[in-house]
Parts: sequence; structure tokens; C-alpha cells
Amino acid sequence: MNEPLAIDIQATPNPNAAKFTLNRVVAAQGTTYRDRAAAQPEWAKRLLGIAGVTQVFALNAFITVSKAPDGDWNTIAPQVERVLHEAFG
Repeated sequence: MNEPLAIDIQATPNPNAAKFTLNRVVAAQGTTYRDRAAAQPEWAKRLLGIAGVTQVFALNAFITVSKAPDGDWNTIAPQVERVLHEAFG
């Protein structure tokens, strides 16, 4: 059985981006998602569907989520965590 999903959220030098580090590999190679309609896998599509999210980058065990300048991390981060728990938990 897998250990429970752990997510560590870290600020980045860019105030409009946050790094979500998981205890799981989410992408074997770096992939950037910007277009919700074209995004695969489903978790990337769901992240891009969160109001204010503009871009998702995934590599190894981390996902960097970028938001619009007027987006609020207090609203966005819990939604990102929920999507990640549903996808990888």
C-alpha cells in the first residue's frame, strides 16, 4: 500500500507562482500546461480550471502552479491541494 499523499507548498521568487512538492512522481519529464482544453492528464486540466490559474508545470515530484496577478493564493492553494489529493492520493 502506498503511503498517504504528502504535499509541501513552497513560495517561489515569483509571487504569482507556488511550488507543490509531492511524495510521488507526477511527471517523468518537464511538461508545461497552459491550455485547459488540450491539457492531458486530467489533473492538469482540472488545475487549469481553477479560477486564477494560468499555467501548470510538472516535473518529477513537483508541480509549479502560476496564477494571474489578481489571483489569491488563499483561495487557489486549497483547491490545488484538493485536485492533487484526488489525482494522486
